[in-house]
Amino acid sequence: MSKDIKHTALHGVHEKLGARFTDFGGWDMPLKYTSELDEHHAVRKNVGVFDLSHMGEVRVTGPEAAEFLDHALISRLSAVPVGKAKYSMICESDGGIIDDLITYHLGENEFLVVPNAGNVAPVVRALNERTVSFDVTVNNESDDTTMVAVQGPKATEVMKEVVDNVTDSPEASGAGTTVNDAIDGLGYYAAFQGIVAGQPAIVARTGYTGEDGFEIIVANDAAEVVWETVMTVADRLGGLPCGLACRDTLRLEAGMPLYGNELSLDLTPVDAGLGVLAATKSKDKFVGRDAIVAAKEEGTKQTLVGLVGEGRRAARGGYEVFAAGEDGNPGEFSIGHVTSGALSPTLGHPVALAYVSKEAAESATASEGATVEVDIRGKRFPYRVVALPFYKRER
Repeated sequence: MSKDIKHTALHGVHEKLGARFTDFGGWDMPLKYTSELDEHHAVRKNVGVFDLSHMGEVRVTGPEAAEFLDHALISRLSAVPVGKAKYSMICESDGGIIDDLITYHLGENEFLVVPNAGNVAPVVRALNERTVSFDVTVNNESDDTTMVAVQGPKATEVMKEVVDNVTDSPEASGAGTTVNDAIDGLGYYAAFQGIVAGQPAIVARTGYTGEDGFEIIVANDAAEVVWETVMTVADRLGGLPCGLACRDTLRLEAGMPLYGNELSLDLTPVDAGLGVLAATKSKDKFVGRDAIVAAKEEGTKQTLVGLVGEGRRAARGGYEVFAAGEDGNPGEFSIGHVTSGALSPTLGHPVALAYVSKEAAESATASEGATVEVDIRGKRFPYRVVALPFYKRER
């Protein structure tokens, strides 16, 4: 293990729980505690609690904070009301994706940008480089902040017991709003500020599992009391502490992209099928706009599709995808590659995300319902092209 690897404020708690750890984005993170399948099912059926403190937290403040983020990110953050959040991207001038991230509008001149763990440094660097001519301050609070995620059908029940008070809830009636009203009234991609387990916190209704859920953002010195309070309630409701292993299968079932797999510097948002995030019609200028406009006009050369297999052999990232062969013979033509894949714990069969050529996606070769072949360690297995997501929760 690298001597430079970071520990979250909850690392000691995870050790006591018997967690197995893995290096993720330079952080020593819980991979699983007991069984990743049990943890996965806990999130789908009851509730799971995650330490996501490896994620970044970058506070952007100042009288021109909104205008600055309009320039620095591809979406129009100035249109996001206070109390709401937006999923967006930060790109290089050539359109390459530096990171996909969520930005919370906390106050009139205050935003919180949450990048992925491995991309905090390049995101902070890019933001600082783009502050020129803007009256704005960028403060990287990542190492001082803890994020605890509460995900699953019983997440709301947990939150109603652990949130003590609401100090600011733009979606409801403001300060003094009851906890139950604030939580019930909190829409997806929205947040309020309040007190959780006696600690000042930001409570957001966001997540990366395909389930209803919340993320609690607090200072590191509040981490243990918040975690223990949440886990006490979650345990009573059949919940479990959950690691990154099940988080990956959960997000895959929900068809959510992962940076480094479906997203990278070599891809533009258009290439990744997320060109809609770029406000090319409502913003005349932002970093990467010209390249993204050109990509929209030229069209992508590949398409991200969902694949469903049979049996137990899962396609993994990097495996090659072929057009289906004829008369029982393997297909000769490579049409793409798998970016993420696993045996779905919820569905009971293999699922995968794959980039295939635009021509294949638009023809009978790999359009929805078509059968393709995935080379799994030298042997071909049939997979069917399906619409995403693979799993969608009942609302």
